[in-house]
Amino acid sequence: MDGISVHAFVLFISTIVFWRCLFISKEQQINEEIRDKEVRLIDADGTQLGVMSGQQAMDKAIEKNLDLVKIAPQASPPVCKIMDYGKYRFEQSKREKEAKKNQHIVDIKEIRLSLNIDVHDFNTKAGHAKRFLQSGDKVKASIRFRGRELGHPEHGLEIMKRFAIELEEYANVERPAKLDGRHMLMFLAPKLTK
Repeated sequence: MDGISVHAFVLFISTIVFWRCLFISKEQQINEEIRDKEVRLIDADGTQLGVMSGQQAMDKAIEKNLDLVKIAPQASPPVCKIMDYGKYRFEQSKREKEAKKNQHIVDIKEIRLSLNIDVHDFNTKAGHAKRFLQSGDKVKASIRFRGRELGHPEHGLEIMKRFAIELEEYANVERPAKLDGRHMLMFLAPKLTK
């Protein structure tokens, strides 16, 4: 390779490496997307370099072979920081994944009761509901009325009250028992433990 083509090749590679983060994200303006006349510049180590023109800030970023990122566009003048944007996005996505891993998604578990439920069956269903509530899930208790049972919703209400009393140590009644068509529904939320 002759001298000119080597120089052109090196210039081409350095341009590709420098602008590697141009199309990563549209959340923040980076590199040549920043068209402000004046910006307040912060160096990669966190020191403030003061207010300067956008082109001067860009030149300083090119000198250090890093990216110029607008971090506070609403400020006057906007604040830009010199940083490795690819590394910054990677660390940010790692933090988001870690936060997502630590959060608990609340599920709604359904317990179906009936008007003529036996004591043992009732206690078993209450035990399942206690386990669900202790693991942080909400419980939806339901009774389906069949045929003539719909004429006596007060019996369903008694069973729901008994169920709520059985679980009062573990749950708060989020939505009291209410007849909805042929179903009576009640929602229980776990008590917050300190």
